[in-house]
Amino acid sequence: MTAAMTTGRTVLFAVAGGAAVGNLYWAQPLLDDVAADLGTSSALAGLLVTLTQVGYALGILLVVPLGDVLDRRRLVPGVLLTSAVALVGAAVAPGFTTLLVALALVGTTTVAGQLLIPLAGDLADPAARGRVVGTIASGVLTGILLSRTVSGVIAGFAGWRTVYVVAAVAAVVLAVLLRRAIPELPPRERVAYPRLIGSVFRAVGAHRAVRVTLVISAAVFAVFTMFWTSLTFLLSAPPYGWSTTAIGAVGLVGLAGAVAAQRVGRLHDRGWSVPVTGGALVLVLVSLVVAGLGAGSVPVVLVAVLLLDVGVQATNVLNQTRLFAIDPAARSRLNTAFVTSNFVGGAIGSAVAGVLWNAGGWTAVTIGGAVLVGFATTVWAVHRRRALVVPERTASA
Repeated sequence: MTAAMTTGRTVLFAVAGGAAVGNLYWAQPLLDDVAADLGTSSALAGLLVTLTQVGYALGILLVVPLGDVLDRRRLVPGVLLTSAVALVGAAVAPGFTTLLVALALVGTTTVAGQLLIPLAGDLADPAARGRVVGTIASGVLTGILLSRTVSGVIAGFAGWRTVYVVAAVAAVVLAVLLRRAIPELPPRERVAYPRLIGSVFRAVGAHRAVRVTLVISAAVFAVFTMFWTSLTFLLSAPPYGWSTTAIGAVGLVGLAGAVAAQRVGRLHDRGWSVPVTGGALVLVLVSLVVAGLGAGSVPVVLVAVLLLDVGVQATNVLNQTRLFAIDPAARSRLNTAFVTSNFVGGAIGSAVAGVLWNAGGWTAVTIGGAVLVGFATTVWAVHRRRALVVPERTASA
């Protein structure tokens, strides 16, 4: 990696990315607590996760493209401070509607991680780009998984509102550290904002590899959020009846996915991106079969969690790194397309989870997830020899 992308800077980017994306998932183990406190149903409380993800998709679409034209040394701390304000709003929300609005704003503003990943791609040496992106992506996944655990523990001791206070303080601290750590960069070409946003769609339309990658990623992320949202319902209901803290702790099992993220980036650097993507999709499908057959056994469910997180995160890292190789000048915009499609898929997955749970419980959820993974695997199989293969002249850019 170049001197500009030091080990310390990589670690800080990973921590900041994890903390930012973790804001999207604080609510998942808190749904029953929030519903009881604010006088609503658990099913309606599931909208907290959905609207946060929809807000995040909008933030990615409207804010992250600015990373290709603005000074990221100012932009990244600025969005962190804005998200801190929204988190405080969630902490003091007097009612369910106000909390919904606050969390939608949290989603819209907590995009620092998706500004840092393309920045790392710019700063890293091309031969190590997969490893660097994989390391930061592992931090993002760690944030996703630990957010559930931390959220459950804090809520168990101090109530669900304290979770958002702690998150706001963390955002402020990271804003200060990143303002100092991000290096001075040359000025970038100025582009009018409407043209900048429009160029996101042009970048997607210009490259078939981008479109195919986005379809696969959105389907996989829909499965991810469908699984985790429904897992809360499974473990809080009989025969388990787990507490919020215990449900949050399940996220620790998925930390192996963070390790896989760091390792799988190296496989991209070696030219194995496409075949390993197919293997990761098969692993996700296996995890859903295990989960569906072993719903009555905690150890089996935990094995399914482990397999699912490894497969999903490996798919995400390989897809994201492939996109960065396609057009180096538009990495933030391609990342915008990638994460927007993921979180649209994630929002659909969260919403469908409640419908499937009410219709057929855990079995319906795992079957629905298997159908989506089967679709993604079919798309991969059709395009694995052509559209998903990025030419060497582009990949080395």
